Amino acid sequence: MPDRPPEPRPESSGDGAVPRPVKPRKPRKTKASKTPSSSAAATQTPPKPKLSAAAAAALPPRPPLPVDDAPEAIAVISEEVDTMDAPISTPVEAAQPAAPVPQRAIEPSSGEEPEAAPEPEPERGAPVLAEVPQPAAAESSVQRGEVASTAVPAVAVTGLTKTFGQTKAVHGVGLSIPAGSFYGLVGPNGAGKTTTLSMIGGLIRPTAGSVRINGVDAVAHPREAKRMLGVLPDRMRTFDRLTGRQLLYYFGVLRELKPAVAESRTADLARAFDLTDALSRPVSDYSAGMRKKVLLAGALIHSPRVLVLDEPFEAVDPVSSAIILDVLDTYVSHGGTVLLSSHGMQLVERVCDRVAVLVAGTVLAEGSVAQLRGEGTLEERFLQLTGGLSDVEGLEWLHAFSD
Repeated sequence: MPDRPPEPRPESSGDGAVPRPVKPRKPRKTKASKTPSSSAAATQTPPKPKLSAAAAAALPPRPPLPVDDAPEAIAVISEEVDTMDAPISTPVEAAQPAAPVPQRAIEPSSGEEPEAAPEPEPERGAPVLAEVPQPAAAESSVQRGEVASTAVPAVAVTGLTKTFGQTKAVHGVGLSIPAGSFYGLVGPNGAGKTTTLSMIGGLIRPTAGSVRINGVDAVAHPREAKRMLGVLPDRMRTFDRLTGRQLLYYFGVLRELKPAVAESRTADLARAFDLTDALSRPVSDYSAGMRKKVLLAGALIHSPRVLVLDEPFEAVDPVSSAIILDVLDTYVSHGGTVLLSSHGMQLVERVCDRVAVLVAGTVLAEGSVAQLRGEGTLEERFLQLTGGLSDVEGLEWLHAFSD
């Protein structure tokens, strides 16, 4: 077995004591410090370097604060803030460039050169707008309503023509009926009144021409136009086996009214036309005047804008005629429009605002009642336009009785 080398012995000190061997010290474990958050690290500022006494003595003295000019500078800043927060009243005012706010530079008390005043910054939140011309003075609501009502007529007819085979019943009829008016269409028998009203009411299609109801083309968009129409044709056939209440309710639901609304309006119209006691009876038992009133009530049940009535007072007694006129006057006074035909010149002259005279399918005269009748009556003017009375000569035999 090999001999181990002798370990070196420590040298002794002068006093004869032998020192102990020094063990190497292990490194001390320290706990890992937590990393500061990003916000805390961002807020920490690096320490300022310290200057020596000689370097600090070499710096120039700091100028004192300008105490005298401080209030004026604060006033200038306040003016700038008020200007930025002020609301913009109109686009025209915002488009005008704002005058720069004068700023006074703070002069230091020392002999240093004054700093130049900074350029004014653009106002925050104030966009640069193009210059807009000042709009004209707005019209009042009454004036706008008048303009709107006169700009678009309730009924506008242009070049209306209807041909049945080789016969031209209506040729080139043109009418413009303003909203809220009572308009009469008169003419002799066979003049084309019923054909004209049937084309306006959407019952027959015109051969040529156009019909507009409150600006809606009745030929191109018949459904939209018929929603605004209430029509009473001459000698209209109806479901006369229904009672009056059932017939009015049927008219209401056909016009897409809710059942409760249709029932309520049926009662209101029956009371207005004096038909309450007759609602439970079949329409076949009604007289000619009562049938006319129940059909007129059916034309009104959906509250249309325009009423097209063909001979509404035919076979109607004076009491029923007065009731119908009262209902129509109230309807027109609230903005409705009535277009009717009649042979009663006195009635037309009394109730209508404007009149058109139709002869042989052509409009011979149109205008207000005062313009048409002139110094005479409307009936006299009508006789002049239609050719007057026919020749009654050759009927002498009628004076000799057969018995």
